[in-house]
Amino acid sequence: MKPEKPNLKRMDNVGIVVESLEESIAFFTELGMQLEGRAMVEGEWAGRVTGLDSQVVEIAMLITPDGHGRLELSRFIAPPAAADHRNAPVNALGYLRVMFAVEDIDEALTRLRKHGAQLVGEVVQYEDSYRLCYLRGPEGILIGLAQETLNR
Repeated sequence: MKPEKPNLKRMDNVGIVVESLEESIAFFTELGMQLEGRAMVEGEWAGRVTGLDSQVVEIAMLITPDGHGRLELSRFIAPPAAADHRNAPVNALGYLRVMFAVEDIDEALTRLRKHGAQLVGEVVQYEDSYRLCYLRGPEGILIGLAQETLNR
């Protein structure tokens, strides 16, 4: 008997709700993502998907340089945002962060600080494998950066 294959094909995107699309797009494009497109999402069909009845949302889709990862930034026009988790500590339940692999963590931090990024802790070396850090970007968005340091 042949084992059943999983139905999962890939992770399509990670979504983050923001107040300012412009600031968030600038931050993530500075990191190295590319803006794939922007659109308004509204109508009865959209509310049926999210359970919000009627909604008007402006979205921006960004893609990683390798073409495999996407980030969807959403600005809710109606209904307005219902909760604010931007300053939740890193041990809060729920969404934590998105981790990005970078070539040079120090260079990435220098560029992102121009967009208001602040380290949560510090840049640390994990064994001989990675330099890692968490930082908060615009609107308190928490992301991680990882620089591979293992010599191959």
